[in-house]
Amino acid sequence: MRALPDATWPLPDNLLRTAPHPPAAVPAQQIVLPTPVDPASPPAPALDVRWARHQDEVRAAQRLRHSVFADEMGARLATPLAGHDIDLFDDYCEHLLVSDEATGEVIGTYRVLTPVQARRVGSTYSDTEFDLTRLRDLRGQMAELGRSCVHPAHRQGGVIMALWGALAGFMHRNKLDLMIGCASIPMHHPGLPHGHAAASIWREAAAAHMAPVRYQVQPRLSLPMDGVDASLKVEAPALIRAYLRLGARVLGAPAWDPDFNTADLPLMLRLNDLPSRYRRRFLGPDR
Repeated sequence: MRALPDATWPLPDNLLRTAPHPPAAVPAQQIVLPTPVDPASPPAPALDVRWARHQDEVRAAQRLRHSVFADEMGARLATPLAGHDIDLFDDYCEHLLVSDEATGEVIGTYRVLTPVQARRVGSTYSDTEFDLTRLRDLRGQMAELGRSCVHPAHRQGGVIMALWGALAGFMHRNKLDLMIGCASIPMHHPGLPHGHAAASIWREAAAAHMAPVRYQVQPRLSLPMDGVDASLKVEAPALIRAYLRLGARVLGAPAWDPDFNTADLPLMLRLNDLPSRYRRRFLGPDR
């Protein structure tokens, strides 16, 4: 696996233009979350939302990812730098960060692989898990979202909404309409063995949110189904439920990721399919 360079590679001019960062005279975007209903809860932090411009910022995102995926969830990560989640796609991605304004700690992140950068690296991460042949005509407008995670102390919703607002703005500025990615379901979620929950969540999601046949994809390593009960009533992880509320479509059966021990559900979301209330929230009242 190729390690990241000592300094971040310069961003292409088109991304510098369409994914701008505030000039020095203007403060970075700041989002203040509403006061929690529970008076015993600590006050919600002010959030700084920005795109990584330097290697140390990318490293901070990779440390958060390692903390969540490896330390918390038990993933087996092949990484060239201890305590960091690094793979070959990181050098080609834009990294979105949310930090606690008071402490500077990165508490939420996504990475985005644009169509231009996907061509440079030769594929998307999703290509490694699924045969995306049927999406070939969409690749020019298709950005891949991945490695989403939020610090466990900040999962009340404000951080993920801040991330989504920045992602929607990025897509709109770049005139990109499609987002794809793999949404993970732990194989033991929520305490059930052998993928029963993952299979049941896939069955329910497919019944209500399946994409048209012309966009459906096939997993390269299918979820093991021998002896699995797919008829259980199991609530999907919060992030998957949120994606489906936003209008995401399921592209096919989940792939099994043995390193992360997850069932990865392929999803696609068109920006134009966002419900009107989310379009107003993320893109403004005139979009």
